[in-house]
Amino acid sequence: MTLRVFILAGEPSGDRLGAALMRGLKTLAPGVRFDGVGGAQMQAEGLISQFPMEELSVMGIAEILPKYFALKRRIQETADAVLRLKPDVMITIDSPDFSLRVAKLVKENSTIRTVHYVAPSVWAWRPERAEKMAKVIDQVLALLPFEPPYMEAAGMDCDFVGHPVVAEAKATEAEIADFRATYGIGEAPVLLALPGSRRSEVGRLADVFGAALIRFRADHPGHRIVVPAAAPVAALLREKCADWPDGCLLLDPTETESTIFAAHKRAAFATAELALAASGTVSLELAASATPMVIAYRFNWLTWQIMKRMALIDTVTLVNLVSDSRVVPECLGPECTADRIAAQLNAVLAAPDQQQDAMRLTMERIGAGGAAPGLRAARAVLDRLGIKTSPAAS
Repeated sequence: MTLRVFILAGEPSGDRLGAALMRGLKTLAPGVRFDGVGGAQMQAEGLISQFPMEELSVMGIAEILPKYFALKRRIQETADAVLRLKPDVMITIDSPDFSLRVAKLVKENSTIRTVHYVAPSVWAWRPERAEKMAKVIDQVLALLPFEPPYMEAAGMDCDFVGHPVVAEAKATEAEIADFRATYGIGEAPVLLALPGSRRSEVGRLADVFGAALIRFRADHPGHRIVVPAAAPVAALLREKCADWPDGCLLLDPTETESTIFAAHKRAAFATAELALAASGTVSLELAASATPMVIAYRFNWLTWQIMKRMALIDTVTLVNLVSDSRVVPECLGPECTADRIAAQLNAVLAAPDQQQDAMRLTMERIGAGGAAPGLRAARAVLDRLGIKTSPAAS
């Protein structure tokens, strides 16, 4: 019997997860058939998308009200396609506003098994989301090792499958040498500045990052500041960096061929001795390259007030959480000031080894050294379906 999978993603990060999962399923269940919604990477694995994934990506960024009826129509169209095709399993990837609404319609009208890839961060805040999700999702594929108990307590199957950062390519010595030569960095020490991938983040953080870096450079004039930009904020960062310390190097993916940009970004992470970054999964990328870091983040006033009251954790940095340590310093909310950030950068530069054990432990705990996350995710899906595969296929 041929396995039939309906799989859908709504943004580029989900497209990458979906493509890796599809590769895993093709390895473990040859002949598997795919239907669904996805981007270029999932389409390269054989998916014919029901409609352009970019419609959902745009809806996730733009104001939702003008797009409401278009989004509602796509939700219904997607659910109708699932019900018509009757797959063995429907796999939704992140994008909960879209994914879980589709799953709700599917569950109301069928017994099709539903799997959601990427657990909501109920360990951080709003734990009631797990109970709500359990009404429409049978199984969750978790990226972080401490997430399954939260999902299982709400009534869902949950499997830790590893974080995709462990499967990302590492910079070679040749790539590092080429990066330094291309931009005339020579032997200068490198500091990475990573003020986020969304315009709202960059808008809140760029000025304070710049002021902190000016203070840092006053104490360490030899450091070269490198800013790997995400495409949606590259133009804004170029404008903001004009007020940062002289000689800031912006890596702009909109002006560089994609494979070259990826190699330069890998090399920048690998060669940097220190990083200043916004809160988010970037801390895991930095841990993968063993780059000590300071995390800084500003919220709007209302969000900060809500978070202070509702947060269930005392740190927002994934390296701190996964390693069960608090070695990565954070400058959050009212403490996200230029003076405090500069002071923390100086402290980390003076004792960079303090973070190394936590970063190594983090990478180990999120799956480094094991099977690729996409393959682990595929095996978890098949195991829960009762489809046995050979361990040799790993």
